[in-house]
Amino acid sequence: MPNLVNVTYHQTGNSKSTNAYGMREMQERAFEYRDAQYMLLKSPPASGKSRALMFLGLDKLINQGIKKVIVAVPERSIGSSFATTDLKTYGFFSNWSPKDEFNLCTPGSDGSKSKVTAFHNFMNNDEQILICTHATLRFACEGLGETKFNNTLLAIDEFHHVSVSADNKLGEILKSIINKSTAHIVAMTGSYFRGDSVPILMPEDEAKFTKVTYNYYEQLNGYNYLKTLGIGYHFYQGKYTSAIMEVLDTDKKTILHIPNVNSGESTKDKENEVNFIIDAIGDVVKQDTETGVIFVKRKSDGKILKIADLVDDTSKEREKIQNYLRVSDALDDIDIIIALGMAKEGFDWPYCEHALTVGYRGSLTEVIQIIGRATRDSNNKTHAQFTNLIAQPDAQDDEVKLSVNNMLKAITASLLMEQVLAPNWTFKTKHADDDTKAKPGEIKIRGLKEPSSQRVKDIIEADLTDLKADIFQDKEMLKAMPDESLDPKVINKSLIPKVIRMKYPDLTDDQVEEVRQHVVADSVIKNGTIKEVADKRFIRMAGSFVDIDDLNIDLIDSVNPFQEAFEVLSKSVSSKVLKIIQDTIEATRIKMDFEEAKILWPKIQEFVKTHNRQPNINSVIGSEKRMAECIIYLKAEKQKRAAQNNG
Repeated sequence: MPNLVNVTYHQTGNSKSTNAYGMREMQERAFEYRDAQYMLLKSPPASGKSRALMFLGLDKLINQGIKKVIVAVPERSIGSSFATTDLKTYGFFSNWSPKDEFNLCTPGSDGSKSKVTAFHNFMNNDEQILICTHATLRFACEGLGETKFNNTLLAIDEFHHVSVSADNKLGEILKSIINKSTAHIVAMTGSYFRGDSVPILMPEDEAKFTKVTYNYYEQLNGYNYLKTLGIGYHFYQGKYTSAIMEVLDTDKKTILHIPNVNSGESTKDKENEVNFIIDAIGDVVKQDTETGVIFVKRKSDGKILKIADLVDDTSKEREKIQNYLRVSDALDDIDIIIALGMAKEGFDWPYCEHALTVGYRGSLTEVIQIIGRATRDSNNKTHAQFTNLIAQPDAQDDEVKLSVNNMLKAITASLLMEQVLAPNWTFKTKHADDDTKAKPGEIKIRGLKEPSSQRVKDIIEADLTDLKADIFQDKEMLKAMPDESLDPKVINKSLIPKVIRMKYPDLTDDQVEEVRQHVVADSVIKNGTIKEVADKRFIRMAGSFVDIDDLNIDLIDSVNPFQEAFEVLSKSVSSKVLKIIQDTIEATRIKMDFEEAKILWPKIQEFVKTHNRQPNINSVIGSEKRMAECIIYLKAEKQKRAAQNNG
């Protein structure tokens, strides 16, 4: 199957070069806001968030009167990212030097009495830096008052683990510390959204944070070696193990994530799945007793491949291979890593060329984290690839609806990644007498509403990706995106505003419209193809090229920004599978409402005028059938209102 997303980068080297303090581009950007009490740092994997925190923490300790720095990470292995680091050699004024006894990311229970005691001892003495897991922080806070965090910097890595849910203990602790202490907070994440619909922070708390954003495109475009990135899907029937070698290229350095044991793709025997995959690759020669590395002779040519099994639950064996991977720094140290829940957040293997994932991942954050394993810059690769092996629906399967939904959700995850990975544009209103040429990175659009408040401006500048994540995860949107019968304006002018209102209930209708226009314009432009001819720029939208200087908001609203991906899908599966998908969409199509009817009514009038008849409910043309359904809906509404008036 062809990639749904193909992105080419310019290898500028900007994201890897350093300034006089030894800071990379993202770290320098974050350091500009070092005086902020609350900072939300949104930056992709491999951009250097851990070192950015070191710069911030040391400045607060030395120059801002902060007495302590606590770094909380989601799992122990990530704690090594915050180990002692030489910064002075590269120009900074101090080194990052946490003491070993206050690095609590060590073997053993995160809630053990010894770790909680060590945390409390740290809070009561003059030591300055502590590193622990989210779990240790939760347990330790049970015996501490919030004022203990006065004059303390609390840094939370992988901040998307926090939520406002009542059962999210980390979120409750954070809220209390913000409200009842003078603590400074640095929240760091590569993806500021979760796999569920629960917000990370309430709007009033989020508004307290200074947001520093470094986007995926800036990061990858600034590399030295990586040139292209592809995101694609491969569909199979039966057991995934029978199809795995169709997508596993053993010449590529690969992380293979097998499916969760509770998913439909799993055989429910994860150890046997690993054995099957290894046997399909070749014959096991030996397993190193010290490192846990499995040596396999490849069937095709006898080459010896080194494989790491992170699925094995045996603590000793897993710890062996984890320790080996942690210190490995040579290209030939490992060839393939097979994992289940590991090798995602904070896992660093720069040589990885291919992230191959079996089964639909419900969390967009998880997808971004997995893709991030392959997008490190390394001299062994110019291309990085993410492939999702997905079960295609079978009409005889009782779970056909679930299979179709999983397939569609997987596609929408790629659509979000396409938006995340594309270069950002600044949109300005083009007035009638405006003949000036747009600045680089700027697009002028006639009829576009300018932000009328700082709140709207902040959302447009910092939150569009997060808002799009909510849009892509909305149930009604998921049904609507691939529905060819649905007028694009229904998606753009009815469904998207509903999501905006849910996410930002404080916005007025005018402000919702301002945000909506920018969301849609950003989505359509990023989904299009821009070409330059002489001194003119053209963008391909809905199958035709349009002069960018002639763009207006009505034209943009007439384009379904998500349709292209589903067109690729329709060409990549059999007609039988496509019919199953279409039938399932038809059965779960969004209901008609008055907002959609208002949008369709002028089109119905135009249809009747052109064809001298009303739209046919049995038409094979989806848009005509939808107009006929609209007429039925309007008649029913008219009868309902007449009955109410008579009553």
